[in-house]
Parts: sequence; structure tokens; C-alpha cells
Amino acid sequence: ELWISLEEHQDALELIMSKYRKQMLQLLQGRKGEDAEPVLKIHQANSLEIESQIDRICEMGEAMRKAVQVDDEQFFKVQEKLAQLELENKELRELLSISKESFEVEREDLPD
Repeated sequence: ELWISLEEHQDALELIMSKYRKQMLQLLQGRKGEDAEPVLKIHQANSLEIESQIDRICEMGEAMRKAVQVDDEQFFKVQEKLAQLELENKELRELLSISKESFEVEREDLPD
């Protein structure tokens, strides 16, 4: 009788423990979902913030790219104008030199 009573008692304890384990598992799974929810919300908020910062960085990069392009265009215009002025200066110096030579030749040809 003691042996049968002990087995019944062990069966009852196993049943109680299995239900206990099942409830604890459900409780822990429910808590994990609750614990994960605030972290998930914070992660989503950080993701949105990072995404907005990336968008701002891209906009700033595009503005810088346009500024560089405008600056390059200005630089090439200045270079072109400088080349034109140098060429014009060279031609004017040649004309001046020719003019001086012809003036000196005329002076030599004139009687004293």
C-alpha cells in the first residue's frame, strides 16, 4: 500500500510539475514579448532617426556636388578668360614692337 501510495504521489507531483513548467514557459514567453517590445520601439525610433540623418547627409552631399560643379565651371571660365587675355596681350605687344620698329625706321630715314 505504501508503495502504491508513493507511486500515486509521484505521478501527482509529475503532473503538477509538468503543468507548472508549462505555465512558466508560457509566462516567460509572454514576458519575452513584453520585454522585447520597448527595445523594439527604441530600435525603430533609432532606425528612423538614422534614416533621416542619412537623408540629410545625402542632401548635403548633393548640394556640395553642385557647389563643386559650379566652382569648376567658374574656374574654367576664369582660365579661359585668362588665356584670352594672355593671347591678346601677346598680340598687342607684337603690334607695339612692330610699331616701335617702324617708328625707329622712320626716324632713321628722316634727315637731321
